[in-house]
Amino acid sequence: MSDEQAKAIAAAQQPRQADTIFGKIARKEIPAQIVFEDDQALAFRDVSPTAPTHILIIPKKPIATIADSTDEDEQLLGHLLVVARKVAEQEKLARGYRIVINNGADGGQSVYHLHVHLIGGKSLGWPPFAN
Repeated sequence: MSDEQAKAIAAAQQPRQADTIFGKIARKEIPAQIVFEDDQALAFRDVSPTAPTHILIIPKKPIATIADSTDEDEQLLGHLLVVARKVAEQEKLARGYRIVINNGADGGQSVYHLHVHLIGGKSLGWPPFAN
């Protein structure tokens, strides 16, 4: 079991918090290396990167998981992908990158504030994870 899998399992066993570290980053209560911000989203460098470029893109609206999103979030969810494209251009990832959204414990989600991983800066293999 990887460290990320262990974190996801541990997070799933805890009661869901209304607030998370990502909510605190969005409100600027906790510092982060912010690379993009607008009225709906914030992008910052992951503190435990899995590649030379590993950026997290979060909505400012607290949504715990992609499964918790509603039809009313359609524009916001699309906006997160547009932000990912903009940040990828800013980071000069023209050769390629990966966008990942983990959902729930089995999906590897360890922080229950929806977030998009933008990963690049090296050749990425497939499948992304071995069991």
